[in-house]
Amino acid sequence: MALSREQVVGTAVALLRRYGLGDLSMRRLARELGVAPGALYWHVANKQELLVEVADVLLAEIAPPSTDRPAAEALTGLAVAVRDALVQVPDAADVVGLAYAVEPGARALRDLARLVHEAGATASERDDVAALVVHHILGSVAAQQNRALASQVEPDLPAPDATSEAKAFEVGLAVIVRGLGSAH
Repeated sequence: MALSREQVVGTAVALLRRYGLGDLSMRRLARELGVAPGALYWHVANKQELLVEVADVLLAEIAPPSTDRPAAEALTGLAVAVRDALVQVPDAADVVGLAYAVEPGARALRDLARLVHEAGATASERDDVAALVVHHILGSVAAQQNRALASQVEPDLPAPDATSEAKAFEVGLAVIVRGLGSAH
């Protein structure tokens, strides 16, 4: 059976979901696929390229924003949807952060930038404000996941409350969106 790029990326996504980034090595991926590690490099140039592809898969699972809502409302909904999707996957913030630094063009992130502009950012501010929203999402996801890991290692630390974590994210997002609205 011939190995495909889709199989390589799909298996990498599955490994990330099960074990996190620390256990997503090219060697482990090759073992999961039953091939020699060198066979992977016919499909991806390196681990960085693989992680960009993994991030694209994670972000592609997010539904596009509704076009019948005001831009600020659609921006909030999309940002919450991205956060909700990523917080379920160990180390997703790290993977998407890397992909965003290398290739910030995933559809969900392009939609965020478009909605930032429609919600009030000027064309010259759009990319910077969109980056602020993306960093707010990724920081929130990473912080929640790191607190969960810390509470597993240190029993005296409280486990994060997912509802409180989501609320704190939404408060920060509301401040950003409110700032966009006052830019008009």
